[in-house]
Parts: sequence; structure tokens; C-alpha cells
Amino acid sequence: MKQKYQAFYPWVVVGLLWVVALLNYMDRQMLSTMKVSMMGDIKELETAENFGRLMAVFLWIYALMSPVSGLIADRVNRKWLIVGSLAVWSGVTLAMGYVHDFDHLYALRAIMGISEALYIPAGLSLIADYHRGPTRSLAIGIHMTGLYMGQALGGFGATVADSLSWQQTFHYFGLAGILYSFVLIFFLKENKTAYQTDAAGKKYEGGIASVKNSLGILLGTISFWVILFYFAAPSFPGWATKNWLPTLFSESLGIEMAQAGPMATITIAVSSFIGVISGGILADRWVLRNLRGRIFTGAIGLSLTIPSLLFLGFGQSLFTVAGGAVLFGIGYGMFDANNMPILCQFVSPRHRAAGYGLMNMTGVFAGAFITDWLGKSTDSGNLGHDLAMLAIPVAVAIALLLVTLKPKFADKSAD
Repeated sequence: MKQKYQAFYPWVVVGLLWVVALLNYMDRQMLSTMKVSMMGDIKELETAENFGRLMAVFLWIYALMSPVSGLIADRVNRKWLIVGSLAVWSGVTLAMGYVHDFDHLYALRAIMGISEALYIPAGLSLIADYHRGPTRSLAIGIHMTGLYMGQALGGFGATVADSLSWQQTFHYFGLAGILYSFVLIFFLKENKTAYQTDAAGKKYEGGIASVKNSLGILLGTISFWVILFYFAAPSFPGWATKNWLPTLFSESLGIEMAQAGPMATITIAVSSFIGVISGGILADRWVLRNLRGRIFTGAIGLSLTIPSLLFLGFGQSLFTVAGGAVLFGIGYGMFDANNMPILCQFVSPRHRAAGYGLMNMTGVFAGAFITDWLGKSTDSGNLGHDLAMLAIPVAVAIALLLVTLKPKFADKSAD
């Protein structure tokens, strides 16, 4: 019985961390939907500038902390890093229900940016270490659906706040995360083989020298720079669809935002779920026959986003706009399922969290840039045209990926 449990435990890890991923995105997303409910008590939120500052401080700190959190995750027990990260951001969520002024809310939002950034590199690298065989892309893909679900559920914050209050909403969601951190204490385990030693059995060293070594290994290889660009290029349209797709649906189809919002978010969520699962299964099977199977799967996913961006940018009918959203969701899901698995083919376990942290930072910075740029495009009436133009960096990323990335391993074990 114990052997069967140990054999199945890698999937237990995915299930445990799926809930953490859901809470990660849900807690950060709730604030954006509860602005109206909170304005009566915190007057500063009535201005768009102050609300923008509140959202931006999280984004910038989260981005800057991502590579730092990756370097930390490569050097400490990831179980306790994940538990601590979850407990802190859940505590922050709980505390938000007690604030009475903007400054305190701003400070808590900054702390949330630090604590949430600590999770993703640690969580993904832990899953990758447990799934070393032909289940890695599917395992990562299933975990990513937790992020999608958290983003969707975060949108119901306003609904809950209307039934209770915005204070109680923060209290309940924060308390749920704190309680779940105790579940992780009892059931989540570090993969000690990957955590403690390299492929030769030598114990990993810590300290500043090891940090410089990690960054030198990552930034000193062309393959990592290609992976970095491959990750960043789709982040432009990826963040664009998160932030501007409802507006695009409303303008292109001539419908009210009350209809366009749910239509856009549900379409992307469902299609992304299909893409991430199908992309995970396809890549896991393909890599058994060809070491570039995960790379080819990611390239196929990104290729689907190119016509989708053209449909979204220039379409004026329900078929073209909704069809473009479905195509984008499927393609982006296939891409999402294979980011960490592709990184694992070029980077050893000891540097993967740091590598993904750098990727995450690049992606968030891309998101911050494109959100601001498309805001100006919307004001000038060019949202659709400029969204379609984002297909260009995606096409360049696909070409670089296929031309330059030729892995020698299905799973690189040592530098």
C-alpha cells in the first residue's frame, strides 16, 4: 500500500499545489472586482489614478521579486517556502478586511506582491522534480488550470461582497488560505533527491558564490536567452487578452460591457483549459519519440495564436472575434503547459526556479508595458489594429525556437 502511495504521490503534489495556485491568483484578483464596494469606506479609491497605483505596486514588486524568489527556491526547502508564502499572502488578504485608509491598503498590496512572487518558481520546480518522466507537461498543465480557475473565481469577489461585505470577503478568503497552509504542512513533501544533491551525488553549496554561479550559468547560455524571449513574446498578447479582451468584444461586436465581460473571460478560460491539457498530453507523448517534442508542441500552440490575433484585431462578427478568442486560448494553453518542461531540457534542477523566476519577471514587465500601450491605443481607436500587430513578436519567437533550440536531454540532470 505504501509503495502504491509513493508511486502516486507526484500527482498528490500536483493536486495540493493546484489549490495553492488557485488561491494565488484568486487573492490578487479580488481587489480589482471589489473597488466599488470599497469606495464608500476608502475615499481615495474613487480616483482611477489611486486605484491604478494600488494595482501597479503589486505588479512591479511581483516582477522584481520573481528572480529573487527563484534564487531562494533553489537554495531552501521548497515545501516550507510554499507554506510560508501562502500563509503570508493569506494573512495579508485577511488583514485587508481591517484597513480604513489607502496607505495601509497600499502597504499590504506591496507585501502581497513579495509573498505571492515566492510561490510560482518554487511550485513549478517542485512539480518538475516529481515528474521527471513522460508526465511532466501534463502535470505542469494541470497545475496551470489552478491559476486559470483562481483568476475566474477572483472575479466573483464583488458578488460575495454584495452578499456580505468587502471586509468579510477578505476575511473569509484569507482565512481559507491560512487553514490550507496547515494542510500543506502535513501532506506536502520536498523532493529531497533533487533538493539536496546534484546528479553526481555532490551536496549543493549555498551563499553568494552559488547565486553568481546560477546567474552565470543561466545568462551565459544562448538557449536560455531564446527561452526567455520565447516566454516574453507571447506575454504581450497574453496580458493584452487578460486586460483588454472584454473591451475588444464590446467595441467589435457593439454590445454592452455587461455582456462582453463574461463572454470574453469564459471563452478564454474554457479554451485555455482545453489547450493546457491537450498540449500537456501531446508533448509528453511526443518527447518519447523526439527530444524536441515539447518544443514542437509549444511552437504549434504559439502558431495558433497568430491567426487568432488577426481575427481578434480585425474581426467584426461574433464568429471571427469569438473564434479568435477560442483559438488564442487553446494555443496559449499549449504554450503554458510546456514552458517549465522546455526549461528542464536545458537547465539542471538546481537552477530551474531561478530560471523560471527570470522568465516570470520578463513576462510581467511585458504585461505592464503592453497594458499601458493598449490603453493609449484604445483612446485613439486603434485597439484592434495594435492587438493584431502583436502577432509579429510571436512569429519571431517561434522561428527562434525552432531554429536554435535542439536539446540533448529529455531532462537535464547536471551542468
